Amino acid sequence: MNANKRIKIIQGDITKLKTEAIVNAANRTLLGGGGVDGAIHRAAGPGLLEECKLLGGCSTGESKITRGYKLPCKFVIHTVGPVWRGGNQNEEKLLESCYKNSLQLAALYEIKSVAFPSVSTGAYGFPFNEASIIAIKSAHDFLKTNSGFKEIIFVLFSDSDYQNFMNIYQNIDSLD
Repeated sequence: MNANKRIKIIQGDITKLKTEAIVNAANRTLLGGGGVDGAIHRAAGPGLLEECKLLGGCSTGESKITRGYKLPCKFVIHTVGPVWRGGNQNEEKLLESCYKNSLQLAALYEIKSVAFPSVSTGAYGFPFNEASIIAIKSAHDFLKTNSGFKEIIFVLFSDSDYQNFMNIYQNIDSLD
């Protein structure tokens, strides 16, 4: 199946999505925070925090997995995106690693459907357009070599982020 047909873009609340796994844009401690991270921890309940305490944190660009607890998904894949520091601190490669490592972890756990927020574009300040291109290309590249994977969903919370992401997705060059 064509990789583009397995990429979906929706506007909504990632904590309400019924998929096998959602990705948490976490901080290095994995112990909750603001934005998507805080929303996921609140929706999952205290069990998520207790399991995250056992993981020993996570490095930027890496990913770790936990159960979903009270969320409608079975798993939460936690990834730590880079803080934008002007683009000269390997931020693009680190963000690409977030997507690649999260998808590889999903494949390892035989997860076939995963939903991502826009990693690093909130408090971490990564420019939205550049981050969106990295996300889309990473998903497309993964799907080209993982034919058994059902879908990758990008969940954008605000209407403006959804519209911008859709515009980038529809106009992105060189996916094949």
